[in-house]
Amino acid sequence: MNSERVSHEFPPVYDKNSRVLILGTMPSPKSREQGFYYMHPQNRFWKILCAVLGTEIPRDIEGRRALCLSRGIALWDVLASCEINGASDSSIRNAVPNNLRKILAECEICAVFTTGKKAHELYSRFFADCIPDTCLPSTSPANRTIAEPEMLEQYRQILAYL
Repeated sequence: MNSERVSHEFPPVYDKNSRVLILGTMPSPKSREQGFYYMHPQNRFWKILCAVLGTEIPRDIEGRRALCLSRGIALWDVLASCEINGASDSSIRNAVPNNLRKILAECEICAVFTTGKKAHELYSRFFADCIPDTCLPSTSPANRTIAEPEMLEQYRQILAYL
């Protein structure tokens, strides 16, 4: 499979009450197709986040957006565009960052969490002068090196800032 240039085409989730910013790298093909974050059916993000928050997984995008906003969680991705091979973060080249400073200026973000090593690496490269991030394990279907109980425990760090 060859790399293609992709652009982030849907808006961040946040409002003035957002306290925690969760960042991935770039939406997967499934997420881009559906126009929302972590929408691959085997991605564990919503399962893990809802377990941390003690709630059911909302069935639709509006429910997921509303859940995040009601709990003070902002969602976005580090990148506005890049060259990528499918959903492989390791293949990312020629990365262009999103304007994360917009969210940081409009909200009182207390903590930034990146979902995976590549998101952490890119955030550190482009936003070293901003709030330091905490790198959480990737919830991607490709990351099966960490069991869900351990992943859940690491994602519970979010609760301290909500």
